[in-house]
Amino acid sequence: MRLAQRNHSIEPFYVMDVVRAAAQQQAQWDAQGRRMIHLSVGEPDFTAPPPVIEAAQRALRDGRTGYTLAPGLPALRERIAAHYAQVHGVDVDPSRVFVTAGASGALTLASLLLFDPGDEVLMPDPSYPCNKNFVAAAGARARMLPAPAAQRFQLTAAEVEAAWSERTAGVLLASPSNPTGTSIAADELRHIAEVVRRRGGVTIVDEIYLGLSYADQPGTGGSPFGRTALHAGDDVVTVNSFSKYFQMTGWRLGWLVVPPDLAAPLERLAGNLFICASSIAQHAALACFEPDSLAEYERRRAEFGRRRDLIVPGLDALGLDVPVHPDGAFYVYADCSRFSADSWDFCFDVMRETGVVLVPGKDFGTAEPQRYFRLSYANTVDNLNEALDRLRGYLERKAA
Repeated sequence: MRLAQRNHSIEPFYVMDVVRAAAQQQAQWDAQGRRMIHLSVGEPDFTAPPPVIEAAQRALRDGRTGYTLAPGLPALRERIAAHYAQVHGVDVDPSRVFVTAGASGALTLASLLLFDPGDEVLMPDPSYPCNKNFVAAAGARARMLPAPAAQRFQLTAAEVEAAWSERTAGVLLASPSNPTGTSIAADELRHIAEVVRRRGGVTIVDEIYLGLSYADQPGTGGSPFGRTALHAGDDVVTVNSFSKYFQMTGWRLGWLVVPPDLAAPLERLAGNLFICASSIAQHAALACFEPDSLAEYERRRAEFGRRRDLIVPGLDALGLDVPVHPDGAFYVYADCSRFSADSWDFCFDVMRETGVVLVPGKDFGTAEPQRYFRLSYANTVDNLNEALDRLRGYLERKAA
Protein backbone atom coordinates (compact mmCIF):
# COMPACT_ATOMS: atom_id res chain seq x y z
CA MET A 1 0.00 0.00 0.00
CA ARG A 2 1.20 3.48 -0.83
CA LEU A 3 2.51 5.44 2.14
CA ALA A 4 2.55 9.21 2.50
CA GLN A 5 5.98 10.70 1.86
CA ARG A 6 6.26 12.03 5.42
CA ASN A 7 6.73 8.46 6.65
CA HIS A 8 10.12 8.34 4.98
CA SER A 9 11.37 11.16 7.20
CA ILE A 10 10.40 9.38 10.43
CA GLU A 11 13.49 7.70 11.82
CA PRO A 12 13.46 4.42 13.77
CA PHE A 13 13.03 4.35 17.55
CA TYR A 14 16.00 2.11 18.28
CA VAL A 15 15.20 1.62 21.95
CA MET A 16 12.36 -0.62 20.79
CA ASP A 17 14.97 -3.02 19.37
CA VAL A 18 16.45 -3.17 22.85
CA VAL A 19 13.02 -3.69 24.42
CA ARG A 20 12.18 -6.52 22.00
CA ALA A 21 15.50 -8.26 22.59
CA ALA A 22 15.09 -7.86 26.35
CA ALA A 23 11.58 -9.35 26.23
CA GLN A 24 12.88 -12.40 24.36
CA GLN A 25 15.73 -12.85 26.82
CA GLN A 26 13.36 -12.30 29.75
CA ALA A 27 11.31 -15.33 28.68
CA GLN A 28 14.44 -17.47 28.53
CA TRP A 29 15.76 -16.23 31.87
CA ASP A 30 12.39 -16.69 33.58
CA ALA A 31 12.42 -20.34 32.52
CA GLN A 32 15.88 -20.67 34.09
CA GLY A 33 14.92 -18.90 37.31
CA ARG A 34 17.21 -15.95 36.52
CA ARG A 35 16.29 -12.30 36.98
CA MET A 36 16.89 -9.43 34.57
CA ILE A 37 17.28 -5.81 35.67
CA HIS A 38 15.63 -3.31 33.33
CA LEU A 39 17.37 0.08 33.38
CA SER A 40 16.25 1.04 29.89
CA VAL A 41 12.74 2.46 29.76
CA GLY A 42 12.18 6.00 31.02
CA GLU A 43 9.26 5.24 33.29
CA PRO A 44 9.00 5.84 37.04
CA ASP A 45 8.76 2.67 39.10
CA PHE A 46 6.20 4.48 41.27
CA THR A 47 2.54 4.73 40.34
CA ALA A 48 -0.01 7.44 41.01
CA PRO A 49 -0.58 7.91 44.78
CA PRO A 50 -3.89 6.96 46.46
CA PRO A 51 -5.62 10.37 46.20
CA VAL A 52 -5.19 10.31 42.43
CA ILE A 53 -6.50 6.75 42.12
CA GLU A 54 -9.47 7.62 44.32
CA ALA A 55 -10.24 10.71 42.21
CA ALA A 56 -10.30 8.57 39.06
CA GLN A 57 -12.63 6.09 40.75
CA ARG A 58 -14.97 8.90 41.79
CA ALA A 59 -15.05 10.26 38.25
CA LEU A 60 -16.01 6.84 36.92
CA ARG A 61 -18.58 6.25 39.63
CA ASP A 62 -20.13 9.69 39.14
CA GLY A 63 -20.26 9.39 35.36
CA ARG A 64 -17.84 12.26 34.68
CA THR A 65 -16.53 10.51 31.59
CA GLY A 66 -17.73 12.72 28.72
CA TYR A 67 -15.85 15.16 26.56
CA THR A 68 -14.31 18.23 28.11
CA LEU A 69 -13.57 21.48 26.34
CA ALA A 70 -10.57 21.15 24.03
CA PRO A 71 -8.23 23.14 26.34
CA GLY A 72 -9.16 20.92 29.30
CA LEU A 73 -11.11 21.19 32.53
CA PRO A 74 -11.06 24.82 33.75
CA ALA A 75 -10.36 23.64 37.31
CA LEU A 76 -7.32 21.66 36.15
CA ARG A 77 -5.95 24.55 34.11
CA GLU A 78 -6.34 26.78 37.16
CA ARG A 79 -4.49 24.31 39.40
CA ILE A 80 -1.65 23.97 36.93
CA ALA A 81 -1.35 27.76 36.75
CA ALA A 82 -1.37 27.98 40.56
CA HIS A 83 1.38 25.34 40.70
CA TYR A 84 3.62 27.56 38.57
CA ALA A 85 3.08 30.43 40.98
CA GLN A 86 3.65 28.35 44.11
CA VAL A 87 6.65 26.29 42.94
CA HIS A 88 8.32 28.45 40.31
CA GLY A 89 7.29 31.96 41.26
CA VAL A 90 5.91 32.76 37.81
CA ASP A 91 2.39 34.04 37.09
CA VAL A 92 0.60 32.15 34.33
CA ASP A 93 -2.94 33.01 33.31
CA PRO A 94 -4.98 29.76 33.17
CA SER A 95 -6.10 30.72 29.65
CA ARG A 96 -2.51 30.02 28.51
CA VAL A 97 -2.59 26.45 29.89
CA PHE A 98 -3.75 23.84 27.40
CA VAL A 99 -4.28 20.24 28.56
CA THR A 100 -3.17 17.61 26.03
CA ALA A 101 -3.05 13.88 25.42
CA GLY A 102 0.37 13.50 27.01
CA ALA A 103 3.52 15.46 26.25
CA SER A 104 3.61 13.67 22.90
CA GLY A 105 0.26 15.22 22.04
CA ALA A 106 1.57 18.58 23.20
CA LEU A 107 4.68 18.38 21.04
CA THR A 108 2.64 17.22 18.05
CA LEU A 109 0.25 20.16 18.43
CA ALA A 110 3.08 22.65 18.93
CA SER A 111 4.88 21.41 15.81
CA LEU A 112 1.75 21.50 13.65
CA LEU A 113 0.83 24.93 14.99
CA LEU A 114 4.21 26.60 14.55
CA PHE A 115 6.21 24.90 11.79
CA ASP A 116 5.70 24.79 8.03
CA PRO A 117 7.06 22.28 5.51
CA GLY A 118 10.64 23.22 4.70
CA ASP A 119 11.30 24.89 8.05
CA GLU A 120 14.23 23.75 10.12
CA VAL A 121 14.19 23.49 13.90
CA LEU A 122 17.42 23.56 15.89
CA MET A 123 17.84 20.81 18.47
CA PRO A 124 20.73 19.52 20.59
CA ASP A 125 22.49 16.29 19.70
CA PRO A 126 21.90 14.18 21.83
CA SER A 127 18.11 14.53 22.22
CA TYR A 128 15.07 12.40 22.90
CA PRO A 129 14.62 10.62 19.55
CA CYS A 130 10.90 11.28 19.09
CA ASN A 131 11.32 15.06 19.28
CA LYS A 132 12.75 15.26 15.77
CA ASN A 133 9.89 13.09 14.53
CA PHE A 134 7.23 15.45 15.93
CA VAL A 135 8.91 18.15 13.85
CA ALA A 136 9.09 15.85 10.81
CA ALA A 137 5.36 15.10 11.09
CA ALA A 138 4.75 18.80 10.44
CA GLY A 139 6.92 18.63 7.31
CA ALA A 140 9.78 20.50 8.96
CA ARG A 141 13.29 19.19 9.58
CA ALA A 142 15.21 18.87 12.80
CA ARG A 143 18.72 20.25 12.46
CA MET A 144 20.78 18.56 15.13
CA LEU A 145 23.63 20.62 16.57
CA PRO A 146 26.41 18.81 18.46
CA ALA A 147 26.11 19.47 22.19
CA PRO A 148 29.18 17.90 23.82
CA ALA A 149 29.77 17.16 27.47
CA ALA A 150 31.65 20.45 27.84
CA GLN A 151 28.27 22.16 27.19
CA ARG A 152 26.41 19.82 29.55
CA PHE A 153 25.00 18.16 26.39
CA GLN A 154 22.89 21.29 25.81
CA LEU A 155 22.86 24.08 23.23
CA THR A 156 24.27 27.52 23.95
CA ALA A 157 23.00 30.89 22.77
CA ALA A 158 26.19 31.39 20.76
CA GLU A 159 25.68 28.07 18.98
CA VAL A 160 22.05 28.91 18.18
CA GLU A 161 23.09 32.33 16.86
CA ALA A 162 25.80 30.83 14.64
CA ALA A 163 23.55 28.08 13.27
CA TRP A 164 20.51 30.25 12.47
CA SER A 165 19.65 30.38 8.78
CA GLU A 166 16.88 31.81 6.63
CA ARG A 167 15.02 28.51 6.96
CA THR A 168 15.26 28.29 10.75
CA ALA A 169 11.90 28.64 12.49
CA GLY A 170 12.93 28.03 16.09
CA VAL A 171 14.52 25.76 18.64
CA LEU A 172 13.21 22.71 20.48
CA LEU A 173 15.06 22.11 23.75
CA ALA A 174 14.59 19.88 26.78
CA SER A 175 15.56 20.87 30.31
CA PRO A 176 16.17 18.54 32.11
CA SER A 177 17.04 16.38 29.16
CA ASN A 178 16.42 12.82 28.13
CA PRO A 179 18.93 11.08 27.73
CA THR A 180 21.43 13.08 29.78
CA GLY A 181 19.54 14.30 32.85
CA THR A 182 21.14 17.72 32.38
CA SER A 183 19.48 21.13 32.40
CA ILE A 184 20.20 24.44 30.73
CA ALA A 185 21.31 27.09 33.20
CA ALA A 186 18.68 29.78 33.65
CA ASP A 187 20.87 32.62 32.30
CA GLU A 188 21.85 30.58 29.23
CA LEU A 189 18.24 29.67 28.52
CA ARG A 190 17.28 33.33 28.74
CA HIS A 191 20.04 34.21 26.27
CA ILE A 192 18.83 31.50 23.87
CA ALA A 193 15.29 32.87 24.05
CA GLU A 194 16.61 36.36 23.33
CA VAL A 195 18.48 35.14 20.23
CA VAL A 196 15.41 33.29 18.94
CA ARG A 197 13.13 36.26 19.67
CA ARG A 198 15.44 38.63 17.81
CA ARG A 199 15.39 36.31 14.82
CA GLY A 200 11.60 36.07 14.80
CA GLY A 201 11.52 32.39 15.75
CA VAL A 202 9.89 30.36 18.52
CA THR A 203 11.48 28.73 21.58
CA ILE A 204 9.88 25.46 22.69
CA VAL A 205 11.16 23.86 25.88
CA ASP A 206 10.21 20.34 26.92
CA GLU A 207 9.99 20.46 30.73
CA ILE A 208 8.47 17.04 31.44
CA TYR A 209 11.26 16.30 33.94
CA LEU A 210 11.30 19.75 35.53
CA GLY A 211 9.61 18.48 38.69
CA LEU A 212 12.43 15.96 39.05
CA SER A 213 15.13 18.60 39.35
CA TYR A 214 17.47 18.19 42.29
CA ALA A 215 17.75 21.85 43.18
CA ASP A 216 15.80 22.90 46.27
CA GLN A 217 12.08 23.38 45.63
CA PRO A 218 10.03 25.49 45.93
CA GLY A 219 12.42 28.03 44.55
CA THR A 220 15.89 26.92 43.60
CA GLY A 221 18.08 28.09 46.46
CA GLY A 222 20.16 30.07 44.00
CA SER A 223 20.75 27.06 41.76
CA PRO A 224 20.80 27.84 38.01
CA PHE A 225 18.75 24.70 37.40
CA GLY A 226 15.21 23.64 38.20
CA ARG A 227 13.56 26.84 36.91
CA THR A 228 10.85 26.89 34.29
CA ALA A 229 11.72 28.47 30.95
CA LEU A 230 8.68 30.71 31.38
CA HIS A 231 11.00 33.01 33.32
CA ALA A 232 12.66 33.72 29.96
CA GLY A 233 9.53 35.38 28.56
CA ASP A 234 5.82 34.97 27.87
CA ASP A 235 6.60 34.09 24.25
CA VAL A 236 8.35 30.84 25.25
CA VAL A 237 6.25 27.70 24.71
CA THR A 238 6.69 25.05 27.39
CA VAL A 239 5.62 21.40 27.39
CA ASN A 240 4.95 19.40 30.52
CA SER A 241 3.35 16.13 31.52
CA PHE A 242 1.75 14.21 34.35
CA SER A 243 3.88 11.18 33.42
CA LYS A 244 7.19 11.73 35.19
CA TYR A 245 7.00 13.82 38.37
CA PHE A 246 3.33 12.95 38.85
CA GLN A 247 3.93 9.30 37.79
CA MET A 248 0.86 8.87 35.58
CA THR A 249 2.58 7.48 32.46
CA GLY A 250 -0.26 5.40 31.02
CA TRP A 251 -2.89 8.02 31.80
CA ARG A 252 -1.64 10.04 28.80
CA LEU A 253 -2.03 13.53 30.13
CA GLY A 254 0.17 16.55 29.56
CA TRP A 255 -0.08 20.28 28.97
CA LEU A 256 1.26 23.24 27.05
CA VAL A 257 1.78 26.79 28.24
CA VAL A 258 1.57 29.11 25.23
CA PRO A 259 1.67 32.86 24.59
CA PRO A 260 -1.78 34.47 24.81
CA ASP A 261 -2.13 34.97 21.05
CA LEU A 262 -1.66 31.23 20.40
CA ALA A 263 -4.51 30.10 22.64
CA ALA A 264 -7.31 30.50 20.08
CA PRO A 265 -5.56 28.85 17.10
CA LEU A 266 -4.33 26.06 19.36
CA GLU A 267 -7.87 25.39 20.56
CA ARG A 268 -9.11 25.23 16.97
CA LEU A 269 -6.34 22.82 15.95
CA ALA A 270 -6.58 20.57 19.01
CA GLY A 271 -10.37 20.43 18.88
CA ASN A 272 -10.19 19.09 15.35
CA LEU A 273 -7.35 16.62 15.91
CA PHE A 274 -7.94 15.36 19.46
CA ILE A 275 -11.30 16.77 20.67
CA CYS A 276 -9.89 16.65 24.22
CA ALA A 277 -7.61 14.73 26.53
CA SER A 278 -9.04 11.88 28.62
CA SER A 279 -11.69 13.30 30.93
CA ILE A 280 -11.09 10.59 33.55
CA ALA A 281 -7.36 11.35 33.63
CA GLN A 282 -8.11 15.07 33.96
CA HIS A 283 -10.42 14.57 36.94
CA ALA A 284 -7.81 12.32 38.53
CA ALA A 285 -5.04 14.87 37.91
CA LEU A 286 -6.85 17.44 40.02
CA ALA A 287 -5.83 15.34 43.02
CA CYS A 288 -2.13 15.62 42.09
CA PHE A 289 -2.11 19.08 43.63
CA GLU A 290 -3.60 18.09 46.98
CA PRO A 291 -1.19 18.48 49.92
CA ASP A 292 -0.94 14.73 50.63
CA SER A 293 -0.14 14.01 46.97
CA LEU A 294 2.48 16.76 46.72
CA ALA A 295 4.15 15.56 49.93
CA GLU A 296 4.36 12.06 48.48
CA TYR A 297 5.75 13.34 45.18
CA GLU A 298 8.44 15.26 47.02
CA ARG A 299 9.35 12.15 49.02
CA ARG A 300 9.70 10.24 45.77
CA ARG A 301 11.75 13.03 44.19
CA ALA A 302 14.16 12.75 47.12
CA GLU A 303 14.31 8.99 46.53
CA PHE A 304 15.24 9.54 42.88
CA GLY A 305 17.98 11.88 44.08
CA ARG A 306 19.26 9.19 46.45
CA ARG A 307 19.39 6.72 43.58
CA ARG A 308 21.29 9.18 41.41
CA ASP A 309 23.83 9.67 44.18
CA LEU A 310 24.29 5.90 44.28
CA ILE A 311 24.52 5.11 40.58
CA VAL A 312 26.71 7.97 39.33
CA PRO A 313 29.74 7.30 41.59
CA GLY A 314 29.13 3.58 41.15
CA LEU A 315 29.51 3.84 37.38
CA ASP A 316 32.50 6.17 37.69
CA ALA A 317 34.22 3.65 39.95
CA LEU A 318 33.79 0.98 37.27
CA GLY A 319 35.38 3.15 34.60
CA LEU A 320 32.01 3.83 32.97
CA ASP A 321 32.54 7.54 33.31
CA VAL A 322 29.64 9.97 33.70
CA PRO A 323 31.09 13.15 32.15
CA VAL A 324 28.26 15.43 33.33
CA HIS A 325 26.57 14.96 36.67
CA PRO A 326 22.80 14.82 36.01
CA ASP A 327 20.83 17.50 37.81
CA GLY A 328 17.37 16.22 36.92
CA ALA A 329 15.18 13.44 35.47
CA PHE A 330 16.29 9.85 36.23
CA TYR A 331 18.92 9.21 33.58
CA VAL A 332 22.67 8.88 33.41
CA TYR A 333 24.52 9.28 30.11
CA ALA A 334 27.69 7.25 30.62
CA ASP A 335 30.82 6.64 28.56
CA CYS A 336 31.73 3.02 27.75
CA SER A 337 34.56 3.79 25.29
CA ARG A 338 37.20 2.29 27.61
CA PHE A 339 35.60 -1.08 27.09
CA SER A 340 33.98 -1.03 23.64
CA ALA A 341 34.26 0.79 20.33
CA ASP A 342 30.47 0.82 19.97
CA SER A 343 27.90 1.28 22.73
CA TRP A 344 25.36 -0.70 20.64
CA ASP A 345 27.55 -3.80 20.87
CA PHE A 346 28.38 -3.03 24.49
CA CYS A 347 24.74 -2.78 25.59
CA PHE A 348 23.62 -5.93 23.83
CA ASP A 349 26.61 -7.88 25.15
CA VAL A 350 25.93 -6.62 28.69
CA MET A 351 22.31 -7.68 28.36
CA ARG A 352 23.19 -11.17 27.12
CA GLU A 353 25.89 -11.71 29.75
CA THR A 354 24.42 -10.00 32.82
CA GLY A 355 20.71 -9.42 32.25
CA VAL A 356 21.18 -5.66 32.82
CA VAL A 357 19.30 -3.75 30.13
CA LEU A 358 20.78 -0.42 28.98
CA VAL A 359 20.10 1.82 25.98
CA PRO A 360 22.89 2.54 23.45
CA GLY A 361 23.52 6.11 22.34
CA LYS A 362 22.45 5.38 18.75
CA ASP A 363 18.90 6.38 19.60
CA PHE A 364 19.76 9.89 20.67
CA GLY A 365 21.70 11.42 17.80
CA THR A 366 24.80 11.25 15.65
CA ALA A 367 27.30 13.08 17.90
CA GLU A 368 29.48 10.24 19.25
CA PRO A 369 26.57 7.84 19.90
CA GLN A 370 29.00 4.92 19.87
CA ARG A 371 30.64 6.36 22.98
CA TYR A 372 27.63 6.66 25.29
CA PHE A 373 24.79 4.65 26.75
CA ARG A 374 21.79 5.73 28.78
CA LEU A 375 20.87 4.19 32.11
CA SER A 376 17.53 4.88 33.79
CA TYR A 377 17.75 4.76 37.58
CA ALA A 378 13.97 4.62 37.96
CA ASN A 379 14.44 1.37 39.83
CA THR A 380 14.99 0.24 43.40
CA VAL A 381 18.23 0.77 45.30
CA ASP A 382 18.59 -2.99 45.67
CA ASN A 383 18.32 -3.47 41.90
CA LEU A 384 20.74 -0.63 41.21
CA ASN A 385 23.30 -2.16 43.59
CA GLU A 386 22.79 -5.55 41.96
CA ALA A 387 23.23 -4.02 38.50
CA LEU A 388 26.52 -2.42 39.57
CA ASP A 389 27.71 -5.78 40.93
CA ARG A 390 26.84 -7.52 37.67
CA LEU A 391 28.53 -4.82 35.60
CA ARG A 392 31.62 -5.08 37.79
CA GLY A 393 31.79 -8.82 37.22
CA TYR A 394 31.25 -8.42 33.50
CA LEU A 395 34.03 -5.83 33.13
CA GLU A 396 36.43 -7.91 35.21
CA ARG A 397 35.77 -10.96 33.03
CA LYS A 398 36.37 -8.92 29.91
CA ALA A 399 39.65 -7.60 31.30
CA ALA A 400 40.93 -11.04 32.33
